[in-house]
Amino acid sequence: MADTYTVTRTTSINASATEVYSHMIDFHNWGAWSPWDELDPEMSKTYSGADSGVGAKYAWTGNRKVGSGSMEITDAKADSEIQIALEFLKPFKASNTTVLQLTPDGEGTQVTWAMTGKNTLMTRIMGIFKSMDSMVGPDFEKGLAKLKAVSES
Repeated sequence: MADTYTVTRTTSINASATEVYSHMIDFHNWGAWSPWDELDPEMSKTYSGADSGVGAKYAWTGNRKVGSGSMEITDAKADSEIQIALEFLKPFKASNTTVLQLTPDGEGTQVTWAMTGKNTLMTRIMGIFKSMDSMVGPDFEKGLAKLKAVSES
Protein backbone atom coordinates (compact mmCIF):
# COMPACT_ATOMS: atom_id res chain seq x y z
CA MET A 1 0.00 0.00 0.00
CA ALA A 2 1.29 3.47 -0.89
CA ASP A 3 2.37 5.93 1.82
CA THR A 4 -0.32 8.41 0.72
CA TYR A 5 -3.78 8.31 -0.82
CA THR A 6 -5.60 10.79 -3.01
CA VAL A 7 -9.32 11.02 -3.64
CA THR A 8 -10.31 13.12 -6.67
CA ARG A 9 -13.60 13.96 -8.34
CA THR A 10 -14.37 16.43 -11.14
CA THR A 11 -17.52 17.99 -12.59
CA SER A 12 -18.44 20.70 -15.09
CA ILE A 13 -20.60 23.58 -13.91
CA ASN A 14 -22.45 25.94 -16.24
CA ALA A 15 -21.40 29.04 -14.33
CA SER A 16 -18.41 31.34 -14.31
CA ALA A 17 -15.39 30.54 -12.18
CA THR A 18 -16.15 33.71 -10.20
CA GLU A 19 -19.64 32.44 -9.35
CA VAL A 20 -18.44 28.95 -8.34
CA TYR A 21 -15.47 30.33 -6.37
CA SER A 22 -17.79 32.57 -4.34
CA HIS A 23 -19.51 29.48 -2.91
CA MET A 24 -16.21 27.82 -1.97
CA ILE A 25 -14.03 30.63 -0.58
CA ASP A 26 -16.33 31.38 2.38
CA PHE A 27 -16.98 28.50 4.82
CA HIS A 28 -20.26 30.18 5.78
CA ASN A 29 -21.52 29.19 2.28
CA TRP A 30 -20.55 25.52 2.53
CA GLY A 31 -23.81 24.52 4.24
CA ALA A 32 -25.59 24.99 0.91
CA TRP A 33 -23.49 22.38 -0.86
CA SER A 34 -21.47 20.33 1.65
CA PRO A 35 -22.40 16.64 1.42
CA TRP A 36 -21.96 16.25 5.17
CA ASP A 37 -24.29 18.94 6.50
CA GLU A 38 -27.41 16.89 5.79
CA LEU A 39 -25.95 13.90 7.67
CA ASP A 40 -26.25 15.84 10.91
CA PRO A 41 -28.55 18.89 10.86
CA GLU A 42 -27.71 19.43 14.56
CA MET A 43 -23.96 19.60 13.90
CA SER A 44 -22.17 22.30 15.91
CA LYS A 45 -20.15 24.69 13.70
CA THR A 46 -17.71 27.41 14.68
CA TYR A 47 -15.99 29.94 12.45
CA SER A 48 -12.85 31.87 13.31
CA GLY A 49 -9.97 33.70 11.71
CA ALA A 50 -10.65 35.65 8.53
CA ASP A 51 -14.25 35.96 7.35
CA SER A 52 -13.28 34.21 4.09
CA GLY A 53 -10.18 33.36 2.07
CA VAL A 54 -6.75 32.63 3.51
CA GLY A 55 -6.90 32.35 7.28
CA ALA A 56 -10.61 31.47 7.43
CA LYS A 57 -11.23 28.58 9.81
CA TYR A 58 -14.17 26.26 10.30
CA ALA A 59 -14.62 23.57 12.94
CA TRP A 60 -17.42 21.09 13.48
CA THR A 61 -18.60 18.52 15.99
CA GLY A 62 -21.40 16.18 15.08
CA ASN A 63 -22.84 12.71 15.26
CA ARG A 64 -20.83 9.59 14.45
CA LYS A 65 -21.47 10.06 10.71
CA VAL A 66 -19.68 13.44 10.56
CA GLY A 67 -17.36 13.19 13.55
CA SER A 68 -15.36 16.28 14.44
CA GLY A 69 -12.54 18.26 12.93
CA SER A 70 -11.48 21.54 11.42
CA MET A 71 -10.48 23.20 8.16
CA GLU A 72 -8.38 26.26 7.39
CA ILE A 73 -7.91 27.92 4.02
CA THR A 74 -4.14 28.07 3.63
CA ASP A 75 -3.88 29.40 0.06
CA ALA A 76 -6.26 30.86 -2.48
CA LYS A 77 -5.91 32.07 -6.04
CA ALA A 78 -8.98 34.05 -7.07
CA ASP A 79 -11.31 32.10 -9.33
CA SER A 80 -8.84 29.22 -9.79
CA GLU A 81 -7.76 27.36 -6.63
CA ILE A 82 -8.32 26.98 -2.91
CA GLN A 83 -6.06 24.92 -0.63
CA ILE A 84 -7.35 23.73 2.72
CA ALA A 85 -5.64 22.09 5.69
CA LEU A 86 -8.14 19.50 6.91
CA GLU A 87 -7.85 17.92 10.36
CA PHE A 88 -10.09 15.08 11.45
CA LEU A 89 -10.33 14.38 15.17
CA LYS A 90 -13.17 11.82 15.20
CA PRO A 91 -13.95 9.13 14.27
CA PHE A 92 -10.16 8.92 13.79
CA LYS A 93 -7.31 11.41 13.65
CA ALA A 94 -5.99 12.38 10.24
CA SER A 95 -4.37 15.38 8.58
CA ASN A 96 -5.18 15.96 4.92
CA THR A 97 -4.67 18.56 2.24
CA THR A 98 -7.72 19.43 0.19
CA VAL A 99 -7.53 21.34 -3.08
CA LEU A 100 -10.44 22.76 -5.04
CA GLN A 101 -9.38 23.73 -8.57
CA LEU A 102 -11.40 25.67 -11.10
CA THR A 103 -10.56 25.55 -14.81
CA PRO A 104 -12.36 27.33 -17.65
CA ASP A 105 -14.55 24.86 -19.57
CA GLY A 106 -16.18 26.54 -22.54
CA GLU A 107 -18.63 29.01 -21.06
CA GLY A 108 -18.58 27.18 -17.73
CA THR A 109 -16.11 25.90 -15.19
CA GLN A 110 -14.57 22.52 -14.49
CA VAL A 111 -14.20 21.92 -10.75
CA THR A 112 -11.84 19.30 -9.31
CA TRP A 113 -12.01 18.40 -5.64
CA ALA A 114 -9.01 16.44 -4.35
CA MET A 115 -7.94 15.29 -0.91
CA THR A 116 -4.52 13.82 -0.13
CA GLY A 117 -3.46 12.25 3.13
CA LYS A 118 -1.00 9.84 4.67
CA ASN A 119 -1.89 6.20 4.98
CA THR A 120 -1.76 5.75 8.75
CA LEU A 121 -2.18 2.47 10.56
CA MET A 122 -5.91 3.21 10.85
CA THR A 123 -6.39 4.01 7.14
CA ARG A 124 -4.36 0.93 6.19
CA ILE A 125 -6.60 -1.27 8.35
CA MET A 126 -9.75 0.39 6.97
CA GLY A 127 -8.32 0.00 3.46
CA ILE A 128 -8.46 -3.78 3.81
CA PHE A 129 -12.25 -3.49 3.80
CA LYS A 130 -12.86 -0.32 1.79
CA SER A 131 -10.55 2.17 0.07
CA MET A 132 -10.50 5.87 0.96
CA ASP A 133 -11.62 6.53 -2.61
CA SER A 134 -14.74 4.41 -2.18
CA MET A 135 -15.44 5.92 1.26
CA VAL A 136 -14.96 9.61 0.41
CA GLY A 137 -15.41 9.70 -3.38
CA PRO A 138 -19.22 9.40 -3.31
CA ASP A 139 -19.36 12.31 -0.82
CA PHE A 140 -17.27 14.44 -3.18
CA GLU A 141 -19.60 13.52 -6.06
CA LYS A 142 -22.64 14.49 -3.99
CA GLY A 143 -21.02 17.77 -2.90
CA LEU A 144 -20.00 18.67 -6.46
CA ALA A 145 -23.56 17.96 -7.66
CA LYS A 146 -24.92 20.27 -4.96
CA LEU A 147 -22.27 22.93 -5.77
CA LYS A 148 -23.34 22.69 -9.42
CA ALA A 149 -27.02 23.19 -8.48
CA VAL A 150 -26.23 26.16 -6.22
CA SER A 151 -23.90 27.78 -8.78
CA GLU A 152 -26.24 27.32 -11.72
CA SER A 153 -29.37 28.63 -9.98
